[in-house]
Amino acid sequence: MKGRLHVVGFGPGGKEHMTFKAAEVIQNADIVTGYTTYVDLMRPIFPDKEFKATGMMQEVDRCRMAIEDAMTGKDVAMISSGDSGIYGMAGIIYQMVDEMGADIEVDTVPGMTAASTAASVLGAPLMHDLAIISLSDWLTPIELIMKRVDCAGMGDMIVCLYNPKSKSRTTYLNDAREILLKHRKPETPVGIVRNAGREDETSQITTLGDLDKADVDMFCIVIIGNSQTYVSNGRMITPRGYRI
Repeated sequence: MKGRLHVVGFGPGGKEHMTFKAAEVIQNADIVTGYTTYVDLMRPIFPDKEFKATGMMQEVDRCRMAIEDAMTGKDVAMISSGDSGIYGMAGIIYQMVDEMGADIEVDTVPGMTAASTAASVLGAPLMHDLAIISLSDWLTPIELIMKRVDCAGMGDMIVCLYNPKSKSRTTYLNDAREILLKHRKPETPVGIVRNAGREDETSQITTLGDLDKADVDMFCIVIIGNSQTYVSNGRMITPRGYRI
């Protein structure tokens, strides 16, 4: 029997934000594989499953392990938080399946990405064209990242920033802020959500001009409005363009 490998996005981490399909695939899998932190989030929800985990920056080893298990005829779920096809594991899995010549079935199971989760906390900030940009330069040169920020600013796009700041990357968020200030007003609303969709979720709304004063870390999603975005009753709203 040919093995199967499902690349599953489980959303923010709680079962209430998980799709029925994602939950079903994980529950029916013989083995659930993922990054250690993600596996720890899933253990209480699926306590009877066999889990395999690897640490940070071991993505290639993790994918190879999952593919090899599937090649033995197992049904394997490779899990990612958010959506498996947005900064998740879907791309590298398909690449490695081709590279290894693995005769297995592969499918992608989508999940709620951090941008939409954070947006639901803030109100309705993503109601028009947007750009999702990661400020992590581990896999992408920072010059290219900032070029994308600049292009999004020129296009008056809502900008959703993933991985905005870490202990080693302390200046990139302010660099992106300075670029966007060339294209939009300092009063532009900015929403910050930490641990979106999880028990210790927090949020705040500030402005692009004051973003450099905000408390932001790797667990935050930063949503910067476009020229039409406004704040009302504590909610961040970007008009779609309907006549009301």
